[in-house]
Amino acid sequence: MKKIIALFAIALVAFACSSKKEGNMIVKGQIKGLKKGTLYLQKMKDTALVSVDSMALLGDDKFILTDDVQSPVVYYLTFDGNTTDKHIMFFGEEGEITINDNIEEFGFKPEIKGSKNQEVMDKYREVNQKFMDQRLEFIKKEVEARQAKDEELLKQLETDYNKMVRRRFLFTTNFAIANADYEAAPFIALSELYDANIQLLDTINNSLTDRIKNSDYGKRLQKFVSDIKAEEKK
Repeated sequence: MKKIIALFAIALVAFACSSKKEGNMIVKGQIKGLKKGTLYLQKMKDTALVSVDSMALLGDDKFILTDDVQSPVVYYLTFDGNTTDKHIMFFGEEGEITINDNIEEFGFKPEIKGSKNQEVMDKYREVNQKFMDQRLEFIKKEVEARQAKDEELLKQLETDYNKMVRRRFLFTTNFAIANADYEAAPFIALSELYDANIQLLDTINNSLTDRIKNSDYGKRLQKFVSDIKAEEKK
């Protein structure tokens, strides 16, 4: 009887291993300190965030998750499905992607390797962070100027802030054009220039290679630009 139970248990383990989801993208790595919990691999489908794979970690902080990627898109690695406070956002694409992080600072500064689009995004964010820091400085100065009721300074701050915004828009546009053969280019346009002048978006859209125009984000950018143009004609 014990032998039968043992064989049954082995069969269950074999079935579990053989039924593990397989995909053309493998995401693996280590979340140091995460000894118990569930990691989820998620992505946007229409307007909802859906889980495409998951793995329960019990005493081991290493993981392997997979998905079939038809067109490179942004994915989220989440701990117990929480995308609000703790998540790692990365560009998923065919191949093997390695993500290493730790539970104490989960999502703050993960090490991501294996995704060319992620490398493009990292370069963009490195410079864009400087603009974000400048924005925070403007907000601080504006609060101080309002408290001091310094109207002249407030006008100057508004002028300088608008110039900074234009510089950021121009940098983002040029960066996307320079990386027109990566899916990250239309994604950056959609996520960072959605409120910019339509001419900037149209310039990026026209610069994309045919392959990128036919990608998921390439098609979305084309629709976004076309919808704006149609609305302006009304």
